Amino acid sequence: MAKEAIGGSLHALAMKFIKFGVVGASGMVIHGGLLFLLKEVAGMNPFIANPIGFIAAASSNYFLNRIWTFHSKEKQVGVEYVKFILVSIIGLGINNGSLWLMSRLLPSWAEDWRFYVLWVVAVGITTLWNFFGNLLFTFRKKQQ
Repeated sequence: MAKEAIGGSLHALAMKFIKFGVVGASGMVIHGGLLFLLKEVAGMNPFIANPIGFIAAASSNYFLNRIWTFHSKEKQVGVEYVKFILVSIIGLGINNGSLWLMSRLLPSWAEDWRFYVLWVVAVGITTLWNFFGNLLFTFRKKQQ
């Protein structure tokens, strides 16, 4: 049963993770683009701009992961979307918390282009949570 919960074989799991990563890369473009526009162009506080970009990317990622990564046939799309967003909101907490902690440990990095290096590290940490959270909760196959 545990094997089915995580998608069958190790190869199948690895393929899902790769697809999840590709979708996540598209989300990084959306997230990073909005973060840059809101922080650099609009002058918004980065700890407000970051979650805005994150939620926009999460919404895009839901639809791409539903179709391509997890091949979901769930008829209650709204319920599935809410589950995905819940996993993403927890991920947002992990992301923002990681970003905040690293910016406190390396304060000079939080003020210029190096902020984006910290952001990429935070995204990497969050990716692991999001993948397994969605695999085991959002897109978990129902038992027949």
